[in-house]
Amino acid sequence: MAVVDPIADMLTRIRNAYTALHGEMNIPENKMKLAILNILKDEGYVDDFSVADGVMSITLKYFGGKPVIAGLKRISKPGRRMYVGRDDIPAVQNGLGITILSTSKGILEGKKAREAGCGGEILCEIW
Repeated sequence: MAVVDPIADMLTRIRNAYTALHGEMNIPENKMKLAILNILKDEGYVDDFSVADGVMSITLKYFGGKPVIAGLKRISKPGRRMYVGRDDIPAVQNGLGITILSTSKGILEGKKAREAGCGGEILCEIW
């Protein structure tokens, strides 16, 4: 069965893997998911990831036996897209989380998008 929303599928798989306390998980490869994983790695939410034969293998990160990611939320959905200007990019959990946006300059984290002076589609929030 085809996946209608691959980003929501990826976020759900990550959420489920953290709930089950898995150390590693696999998801199908996609350019947008790869860009999101690069942001998650840069921000310290996942330990590492690798790509081989169309499969992305993600090493999850824990601190003191608890998952580093407390929550993931898909904001813009296929049935309802959410767009914001550069001045309206929301702060997640009063600055403790990140917003990931799809902008004209690529997939960016909220603070970097604000610095670059561009808004876009809010893909997800992670805290």
